Amino acid sequence: MANDFYISEKWQRKRMSVLRRDGYQDQVEKRYGKTREATIVHHIFPLDDYPEYRLADWNLISVSMGTHNKLHDRETDELTELGVELLRRTARKNNIAVPFKYMEEKR
Repeated sequence: MANDFYISEKWQRKRMSVLRRDGYQDQVEKRYGKTREATIVHHIFPLDDYPEYRLADWNLISVSMGTHNKLHDRETDELTELGVELLRRTARKNNIAVPFKYMEEKR
């Protein structure tokens, strides 16, 4: 499903809109005072698990390839710790429940 989506005209328009919105700058790096060109639009809530958020502006962020690789474990395709923290922050900011799978462990 995801592969078909990424070649759709709807996604291509949204992708360009998000990159423009973010000034073609990596928004994760920007948080740390660094400047890096963004070429990828990342789904904070993963597309395969949350297709209902696939075009939601709050779920899309511009990142560089390096940052994108830090947000996903490329062997398992799961979110990394950094990706999960971004998801949690985004959920809180948008008053969306953090999915059980990504809830912080109780110690």
